[in-house]
Amino acid sequence: MPLNERTALITGGSRGIGKGIALGLAREGVRIAISYRSNKTAAQNTLRQLQERGAECFAIEADSADPAKVQFLVDKVVERFGRLDILINNVGEFNWKPVAETSVEEWKDVFTSNLFSVFYASKAALPEMRRHHWGRIINLGALGAERSFGQGTISAYAAAKAAVVSFSRSLAVEEAKHGITVNVINPSNIDERELTAEEARRMHDARSPIGRPPSAEDVSTAVRFFASDGADFITGQVLNVSGGWML
Repeated sequence: MPLNERTALITGGSRGIGKGIALGLAREGVRIAISYRSNKTAAQNTLRQLQERGAECFAIEADSADPAKVQFLVDKVVERFGRLDILINNVGEFNWKPVAETSVEEWKDVFTSNLFSVFYASKAALPEMRRHHWGRIINLGALGAERSFGQGTISAYAAAKAAVVSFSRSLAVEEAKHGITVNVINPSNIDERELTAEEARRMHDARSPIGRPPSAEDVSTAVRFFASDGADFITGQVLNVSGGWML
């Protein structure tokens, strides 16, 4: 089955990387559902851009930190499109605080947003993917997560993203027999201006050996590869989309 007959759910798909992924999949003809927590205006703007590209799409408000709402989200996707083939777990809050200044609640919030949300959505999607013996779960990590990097002021985030990698690899082993692959994409910091790859190529970024900043479109390209039938023998892998930064 080509990508233009597939259905994708992108959590946190109303802006930033999630929006870039949605737009990239829309160009392939994928039917798209995006979730958002509170920014309805951004979600409507993204839907408009998807529809301009001819995509069959819808958005639904759902907090990925709530397992009941995540299950409701997955059920709505299946109800609307008849199936769920591709899950992109893109949600993840950031917290710039050293351990001594991080409250217990802040620690829990970062883990719930970055790690628990991946578990909730993956668990909800598995029965539908197993039913068709085909599925792609693509989780967004962070640069260095595969080697448990350490960096001051982001201990909760770094630990949660390292756990996402470990979880993804374990799930990949469990679900391979069901035709489901699970992979991780670690993007470098994406410019909030939502640059296209072409716009990014005209700019300079000294942190990147390639010499330009990243774009959500770069991440979307990697997602489309992992989502394709051609990647059916690739699972449990981590792909850094960073222009060579932090190698």
